[in-house]
Amino acid sequence: MLIRAGADQRAKNEDGMNALHFAAQSNNVRIVEYLIQDLHLKDLDQPDEKGRKPFLWAAERGHTEMIEKLIFLNLHTSEKDKEGNAALHLAAKHGHSPVVRVLLTQWQETNEINENGETPFFLAVKGGHEECSKVLLAAGSDVNIPNKHNITALEMAAQNGHTSLVSCLLGENVDLHQNTEPKDSPLHLAVINNHISVVNSLIRAQHDIDTLNQRRQTPLHVAADLGNVELVETLLKAGCDLKIVDKQGKTALAVASRSNHSLVVDMIIKAERYYAWKEQHGENIRDPSTSFTLTFKQDHSLETRHIRSLLWKLAYQQLKANEWQRLARSWNFTDEQIRAIEEQWIGKGSFREHGHRALLIWLHGTLMTQATPVKHLYEELIRAGFPELAGELSFKTEVPSPFKWWGDSQQKQYCPLTVAVPVL
Repeated sequence: MLIRAGADQRAKNEDGMNALHFAAQSNNVRIVEYLIQDLHLKDLDQPDEKGRKPFLWAAERGHTEMIEKLIFLNLHTSEKDKEGNAALHLAAKHGHSPVVRVLLTQWQETNEINENGETPFFLAVKGGHEECSKVLLAAGSDVNIPNKHNITALEMAAQNGHTSLVSCLLGENVDLHQNTEPKDSPLHLAVINNHISVVNSLIRAQHDIDTLNQRRQTPLHVAADLGNVELVETLLKAGCDLKIVDKQGKTALAVASRSNHSLVVDMIIKAERYYAWKEQHGENIRDPSTSFTLTFKQDHSLETRHIRSLLWKLAYQQLKANEWQRLARSWNFTDEQIRAIEEQWIGKGSFREHGHRALLIWLHGTLMTQATPVKHLYEELIRAGFPELAGELSFKTEVPSPFKWWGDSQQKQYCPLTVAVPVL
């Protein structure tokens, strides 16, 4: 009707889009047929202000029928818009798998990059489009081409938390160690963005857990600085190096302490002591028949409630200022570990909380060695020079005194009760 009324068939809007652009964009196949086959307006197939021809608009909107019609009418193109995107880039970016499949029948090169250095595959991964990514992989896309900012598809998937895509890429033998310069690795990015399932996938794939970023920080440094208990637990159990220092000369323990993350501080100290003891005593440190599960988190179990209540009383009611440090040193706490505990200062009574934390860290190590906690504590108090506290503990818990009767009833003598228990 408008055409018969004399409307300008080649009119454009301020974006340079004409009737063919709008028909392609809205998937109106009948109008395209009318414009091209009836009115013979093939000259409408021009780029708009973005440099996009109608074919590119149809690809971006995911209109498979329109794409097929434009191919039939010989209006398909491999030309790019002003951002360097071809039709394949635009379809992949928006996850239009059916369109991508059709386009691949016309495409020779799947690894072309746009102005940002992004391939169609990179854009599909960036958008979290797993099916589309797999289609492009099957067509021969290179998984390791970074964009102009040197970000890889794996790093993008890890940053965005696309666990299934990360697993897919790992299954394609993606290069886990592609960094030619210090930067945030896929593992760093997953930690920063709190994607624990991605972290687990990367660790299972043997990602270097001690890789350094531009600040010479490991993923553990980052998790410790964030105070993320779950991620710290995961990295500690993976056996990361606890001695690495960043550009400021700080270990992950020092970073957690500086950030006042006391739970993380205690977890790292537990791990330091556990792995030191493990190295000293070999790999098989526990009976495999036990139901032990390694953890460095705070203990809230019913099984240890009694001993934990004893430790609370010892710290808050019995130990005096500076005495917990003496006890900690007798248990081979390092000066750095003691300083890290003391960093969290809440006033003159802080020594009570500090002592309580040190005692709970000691308990963790004792349980790792399968020692009897109360008995072990009794012996350690004696050894550290706190016989009165040991005596009170003995009275309240029926722990044997440091001497026991030896011999018959006619000839009694004292014999020291000595039990060799490794100190952790």
